[in-house]
Amino acid sequence: MLYTQSNDLSSFYAEKRIWQGIPGIEITKKGRIFSTFYSGGRTEEFGNYCVVLLSDDDGKTFSEPVCAAYDGEKDRCYDPCLWIDPCARLWFIWASSYPELGIYYSVCENPDENELNWTEPTLLGHDVMMNKPVVLTNGEWLFPCAVWKSGVNAGGMKNNSGFEQLAYAYRSSDNGKTIEQLGGADADKRSYDEHMILELKDGTLAMYIRTQYGIAISYSKDKGNTWSYGQDSTIWGPNSRFHIRRLPSGNILLINHLKAEEGNGLLFGPRNNLAAMISKDEGKTWEGFLMIDERNNVSYPDVALSEDGFIYITYDRERGAVYSQTEDYTKYAKEILMAKVTEEDIVAGKIIHQNSRLKSIINKI
Repeated sequence: MLYTQSNDLSSFYAEKRIWQGIPGIEITKKGRIFSTFYSGGRTEEFGNYCVVLLSDDDGKTFSEPVCAAYDGEKDRCYDPCLWIDPCARLWFIWASSYPELGIYYSVCENPDENELNWTEPTLLGHDVMMNKPVVLTNGEWLFPCAVWKSGVNAGGMKNNSGFEQLAYAYRSSDNGKTIEQLGGADADKRSYDEHMILELKDGTLAMYIRTQYGIAISYSKDKGNTWSYGQDSTIWGPNSRFHIRRLPSGNILLINHLKAEEGNGLLFGPRNNLAAMISKDEGKTWEGFLMIDERNNVSYPDVALSEDGFIYITYDRERGAVYSQTEDYTKYAKEILMAKVTEEDIVAGKIIHQNSRLKSIINKI
């Protein structure tokens, strides 16, 4: 399932891929950047695999894959996630159909070492988790795992039978040694969930959930055991992934698509105008609106925070996944990109730090 040896990894090199997307990012205390995304076949389908790349020059160049999750052409590995836990370990997490449909993870104890050693893949939960866990003020870790609603197109995958179709929280109270399923939330017009959990300053947990109309919000007053029925958060979205988290400053960061108003000169499209914004009042209002990428078909942001205060944002552009044998996949950009910004850049709505940058390419095929 997990390939880590160089002679096995050549099958996953860029020259073998015809599409790629759905990225994640992390950065170690020493500044090594890890990037993940998935590919395989012509689209999101059986035969998909997830790869991890790294950079030791602040994202100017990235390696070929240093590990890959792959279960063969009759199964599927997809929706990867990278997370560095409070113990400084790197978690590589992905969804897989083998040996049973679920979320699997492998941990790299020392991600800054020249030789990376990974634990054997372990089942975390069901069915999909592509966004980072959150560490609560009491030290508990909450993992946002989802069992999608029936009818959601999952590249040929079927939901787990016997599990209620909800956006769940899973909890670890012992630094990842054990992980248990807590409660889950439902909402009208849930889509692929891709939910994230935020601890508010009063101790309430807020779960933000992808829906067909934008983003729903559900609340838990008991640390994730039970959740309210999701309501419209009033945050618009084009039925796509977003990223929300608390920054070291105490403010909240949101990466989302801006809804362009007619006549303002911005591009129009379902997944354009990817922007970063800041809330200083627990998500009631937003400011800054730094445009990360105004182009069409930019999507699926993930974020990592560096020790020196920079915010690293990854996303994809024109994945190149095609659903017809006659469609020309070569016309797409097929880019995994990165922005490096500061909170001050975001509040200002423009790049003001000399070391910030936008639209850096992690990988292009």
